[in-house]
Amino acid sequence: MADRLTSVPGSSAWFAGGFVTYSKKMKSQALGIPLEAIERHGAVSKETAEAMALAVREKMGTTYGLSVTGNAGPTTDGQEAPVGMVYIGISDARGTDVFHRQFIGDRPRIRSFAAQMALDILRRRIA
Repeated sequence: MADRLTSVPGSSAWFAGGFVTYSKKMKSQALGIPLEAIERHGAVSKETAEAMALAVREKMGTTYGLSVTGNAGPTTDGQEAPVGMVYIGISDARGTDVFHRQFIGDRPRIRSFAAQMALDILRRRIA
């Protein structure tokens, strides 16, 4: 998402930054989400996406917080979400919402679809 947003010249006027919290540990350390909650619900879950979006908005001091957590594959350890499962969270002053999708395809395709969907959710929320 950040790559797509910052490819626009002048994007620093409206894009503050973001976090790449790939592991459960980093979701907890960087965003302040209790590790116990991540373990209970899973790193790829509605609850984690919701907590991530809210934490991003609060930590960045921005109008919107956007989160994506999912499994782009190519494999799964059997305990986490299946390949292609994605949760996208968006948080603003109106509240926090989470959207769930199961994408089909290889890793680049799943990542591309997830980023596109997240940006579309943000676009619709702003409109």
